[in-house]
Amino acid sequence: MDPVIVVGAGPVGLSVALALARLGVPSVVLDETPGQEETRPARTAVLRPDTAAFVGRLGCADALESAGTRWTAWRIMRRRRLVERIAFAARTPDDAAGPAPASPVHLPQHALTRALRAALAREKLAEVVTGSRLADLEQDEHGISAHTRGPNGTWWRGSYLIGCDGPRSTVRKLLDIRFPGRTAVERHAVAALRCELPWPGEALLHRSPPRQGSGPGSEVSARPLADGLWRLDWLLPPGRELVTPDALVARIRDSLAGWSGTSSAEPGIGSTGTGPDGDGNRRHGPGRLVPPYELLDTGVHTVHHRLARRWRQGRAFLAGDAAHLLGALGTQGLDEGLRDAENLAWKLGLAWHHGASELLLDSYQAERRGAVAARLRAADQALPLLRDGRSVRWRTVLPGAARGRSTLLTDGHLGRGPLGAPPVYARTPLAPPAGAADGPLVETVPGAPVVDVAVTASDGSVVRLHDRLGQGLLVILVAPGTTVWDRRHWQSAGLMPRLTSAVAALPMSAELLVTESYPGAAAHTVLLVRPDGHLVTALAGVRPEEMTACAEAVRGGTHGRGAGAARRAGSEGAPVRPAGAGGPAGLGTSGTSGAAPGIGRPDSSDAPDSSDAFGTSGASGGAERGGSGEGTTGADGATDAGGAMGAGGATGARGAAEGRNGGAEGGGTTGSAGTAGAPSPVDPVGTSMLHSESD
Repeated sequence: MDPVIVVGAGPVGLSVALALARLGVPSVVLDETPGQEETRPARTAVLRPDTAAFVGRLGCADALESAGTRWTAWRIMRRRRLVERIAFAARTPDDAAGPAPASPVHLPQHALTRALRAALAREKLAEVVTGSRLADLEQDEHGISAHTRGPNGTWWRGSYLIGCDGPRSTVRKLLDIRFPGRTAVERHAVAALRCELPWPGEALLHRSPPRQGSGPGSEVSARPLADGLWRLDWLLPPGRELVTPDALVARIRDSLAGWSGTSSAEPGIGSTGTGPDGDGNRRHGPGRLVPPYELLDTGVHTVHHRLARRWRQGRAFLAGDAAHLLGALGTQGLDEGLRDAENLAWKLGLAWHHGASELLLDSYQAERRGAVAARLRAADQALPLLRDGRSVRWRTVLPGAARGRSTLLTDGHLGRGPLGAPPVYARTPLAPPAGAADGPLVETVPGAPVVDVAVTASDGSVVRLHDRLGQGLLVILVAPGTTVWDRRHWQSAGLMPRLTSAVAALPMSAELLVTESYPGAAAHTVLLVRPDGHLVTALAGVRPEEMTACAEAVRGGTHGRGAGAARRAGSEGAPVRPAGAGGPAGLGTSGTSGAAPGIGRPDSSDAPDSSDAFGTSGASGGAERGGSGEGTTGADGATDAGGAMGAGGATGARGAAEGRNGGAEGGGTTGSAGTAGAPSPVDPVGTSMLHSESD
C-alpha cells in the first residue's frame, strides 16, 4: 500500500502522522512552510486531560511537562467578589486520580508544534516535505494522487489523504465541500506578559471587572504559562473597532492595577495622573498601582463558528480547522482537532493494513462531525444569555438548566458539560448489534470515554489505562484483589484462562488488562474499549460470542477483504516512498473504499492552522494581528447572516455573505439570499445547524 498523504504540518497534521506511524502506517506530510514555527507566546493551546494524554502517547510527554503548566486552581470573580474557586488534583508520582478534577495543560502552540516535529523526525515511517503547496488532487478506487508546487513540486501517490491545512483549506476547496457558519462570533484582545499576580499558578476568569471602560458584559481571563508568563484575554465589544497599541496597553495596566489592589488613596481621591511611586511601581488612575510587567506579545483574534458539510469524500478526509472552527465561550478548537486525529488514525490503520468497510470509514464523519456540531449548538444556545447583556429567561435558552452564568462559562474553559466535556459517540455506526451487549453495568455509558484507572498489563506492570490506548482493542477485567496476589497465580486461575482464549480469538488486535476496580462495575465485569478510549460495551463475565460480535462492530462489520487481499495502488513515475514495515498483527479485516466524485479547483489562498481560536481569522472575517490590528483575512465560505444558530436548526431564508468582514488581504463578495437545505444525516438534530448560500 502507498503511504497516507497528510496535507498540513500544524499540530493536527503532525499528530495524525505520528499516530499512524505508531500503527505501522507510513505517511508523507506536505508542509507548504519552510518548516520553522514562528514563536508567538500569545498563541497558546489548552489541552484537556484526554487530548494531553493523546499527545503524550505520541512521544511528547516530556515537552508537555517542560513547556506546559498545569493550573493549581480555577477561580471566577465578578466585580470585586470571588464567585467560585475550583482546586485541581495535585500531580502525584503514580499519577493516581484523586477526587478533584485534573488540570488542563497550557502551553505555547509553537512549543507543541516543535515537540511534535521532533517526535515525527524520529519516526522511520513518516516524512515531512517542506515547501510543498498543494495544487491538485486526483483519486480513483485504488488510491489518491496529490500534485504540489514549490521547490519540491511533484505528484505524490497515496492510499488515503487527510486535509489538515487550516481554515482556508485547499483540500476542502479542491473537494468542493461547503464550509458554512458564522463570522466574528467573538473578538478578543490577547497579550502574553511576564509578571507576578496575586494568585500564582491559578487561572482566573473575571467578569465585569471594576476598571475604567468596563461594561456589564466585559470579561478578562488570566491563564498562567511556564516560566512566570501569563496569557491575558479581553472580550471585545461587537464591531470592527481597531484595538490600537495604546488601547491594548491601557487594558493591560488597567487589569493589573485592579488585581493588585489599591493604594491608601480612596477611588476618586488624589492624583489622577500616571507616574512613578516610591516602590518602583506605576500609578495608574485614581489611587491604583500597576505592578512591574514585561510585555512579550500581543494580538487580536476573531472567533468564527463553521462546520464543513462533509468530512470524507472517497479516500480524502478533513480534520482540524479544515473541518470545523469554534472557540467561543472558552471552547478549544485544537482539542477537537486532536480528537479528529485520534479518531481517524486507528480507522485508517485498519484500512491500510487490511482494507476497510465503507461503514468504518464513514464512521469518522458520523462521530466527529456529530460531536463538533453538538458543541457548536451548545455554544449557540448559551451565547444569547451570556453575551447579549439583556435579561433572558434561563429555561428558554437552556431547557432544564438551573446553573449560573459563571458556572456555564467555567464549563467551556475547563472541559465540562455540553460546552467542553469529551464527546460521547452514542449514535456511532460502530455500536454493537442488539443483543450483543448487556445493560448499564458501569457508570460509563457506551460511546463515552473510559475512566483512566490503574490497570495491570500482561507483563505484570501497573500502568494507567489511557497509556495503553492507540494500538488496538482493550479488554479489561474487573478483578478486585489481583494486586495482592502474584501474577503467576491469578493469570491461570478463575476466569483468566477462558478470557485469554476469547481475547486471542477476536477478529482484531486486542490486549487483555486487569483492574482492581472501575466506577460502578461489579467483580468479573469485562469492558471492551476502542483504540481511542471510548467504551464499546460492558459484559457480565466472559462471553466469547458477544465479545466477537462487538469487535466485529468496532471494525465496521464483516464486509472486508481478507488480510493481504488489499490491492496496492501505484502511479507510473510517482515518487517512491518508504513502504510499510508491517503493522501490529491482527488489526482486523474489512473492505475497500469507493472512488470519489469529481475534484474541484482551489479558489483562494489558505491560512495556517490555529490554536484555541488565536489566528482562526483565515476563514471569512477579519482578524487583527498585533497591537496595530492589521487585518489578515479574505473571503472563504458563506456567512450565516440570519442571527444565532438556533437549537432546533431553524429553517428559512438566510442571508449569505462571503468575507463581509474581510481584512487587509481582500474583501469578500456579497452573495444572494439562500434557503436552508436538507438535514445533514450526521447532525444530532433533525435539521442542519449551519446554513449558507446554495446549501
